[in-house]
Amino acid sequence: MSDLALETGLLDRALKRVTTLWRDMAERVVGGEAETVAEQMRACLAGRGGEVSARNRAAKLAQSYLTLDEAGRRDFLKTLAGFDSDEAALNAAMVEVRNAADATARAAAKAKLRRVLEPPRLRLLTQFTTIPDGIKFLVDLRSELLQIAGDDPRLQALELDLKGLLGSWFDVGFLELRRMDWNSPAALLEKLVRYEVVHRIRTWRDLKNRLDADRRCYAFFHPRMPDEPLIFVEVALVKGLADSVQRLLDEKAPVLDAAQADTAIFYSINNCQRGLDGISFGNFLIKRVVSLLGEELPNLKAFATLSPIPGFSRWLQQRIAAAPPLLTEEEATALRSVAPPAALPAPATAGAASALVLAETPAQTLLRVLGRRGWQRDEAATKVLEPILTRLCAGYLLNEAAPRSPQRARDPVAHFHLSNGARVERINWRGDVSEKGLKESAGLMVNYLYDPARIEENHEAYVGEGKRPAATAIRRLVRNWA
Repeated sequence: MSDLALETGLLDRALKRVTTLWRDMAERVVGGEAETVAEQMRACLAGRGGEVSARNRAAKLAQSYLTLDEAGRRDFLKTLAGFDSDEAALNAAMVEVRNAADATARAAAKAKLRRVLEPPRLRLLTQFTTIPDGIKFLVDLRSELLQIAGDDPRLQALELDLKGLLGSWFDVGFLELRRMDWNSPAALLEKLVRYEVVHRIRTWRDLKNRLDADRRCYAFFHPRMPDEPLIFVEVALVKGLADSVQRLLDEKAPVLDAAQADTAIFYSINNCQRGLDGISFGNFLIKRVVSLLGEELPNLKAFATLSPIPGFSRWLQQRIAAAPPLLTEEEATALRSVAPPAALPAPATAGAASALVLAETPAQTLLRVLGRRGWQRDEAATKVLEPILTRLCAGYLLNEAAPRSPQRARDPVAHFHLSNGARVERINWRGDVSEKGLKESAGLMVNYLYDPARIEENHEAYVGEGKRPAATAIRRLVRNWA
């Protein structure tokens, strides 16, 4: 299966279907072609001809946008952003608020000010919801805005307006939770493959394995985007906490009777729509699935993740050499015993190599060991590395803060699960030995445990006080963290 061919086929089919619908609607616009995009927008705002005419004009405008190249789309969005609040009317409304004689007059003046503050572009954006796939069009529009807005204050304001609209339209109360399985429509399964980025789906056999009897996949859908998952989670039903994603996704492993499983492992969570970034419903998804699985399978005793640690290696390279040192003298000595020979330009002597090794810092030794290809298969090296990296990873998850946010975990996945009410339960050595896993986290993965009885308590501890709930064994690892 070619990911590129699959994605291109999906986009081509969707675009062809939608643009055909919009073209048919656009051809019904009375009055001929508008000369410019700005004139089309003004015609939409004027609202002449009734509801049907308004829909047709919105379809024509959407079709115009899709036919533009990158530079044309940027100009389109700048033109749209230009339909802002009227400055003169705004100043007059503020004067009325300040000069209001009594509470009744002030309330009326404030209501008028709110109306004046609302930019005409909001009405334009809302008109797109009346056309087929109009909501999806707006989601994709914001995706492009996020990429090109940069430091342009007009585009930033337009993006915030659109985010506000989408946030109200995609409230979790409007969303539908659906299970996806092997009998789901082929087009939906293709999108599952396309949107999975945590652990890529390589073949149809791989996909079928992830949808087998001991697996679950749930997604949120919006009623106006019934064929587009917004976010989905993949779950494995197992015995005990999973510690290796390679074993978890092994296509040759026997299928477990779901009734015998005692643990549900959330191993992949994917946001599907870039245009909905910053509109959070991932926390609701996990809590809903925990509740649903608990009702379906009362034998389940634990709900946990097997999660990547995407920022660990990057942080390690930045922090390991800084003061105070993270490595103990005992760890440094153990590392030197398994470090590969130092590389020196010929004709360097063995004595020179030994001197170089003695001169390097423990941090340099650690990075040199991790830089050797295949280190994860060297049993002597892994015996030394496991306690060192596990301790450092525990410190990273529990103690390291995001820049400019001292109460927020530095690792984005840790922040997501801790803010959802999970706790750090276990760090797994060689949990992901793929090239990506070794590069991002030295092969480590982590289990976050969702205890239904403690979710709200853990959420409040993290969000309100900055505390990071963790198992006793994890806390013990960072007892003397610098």
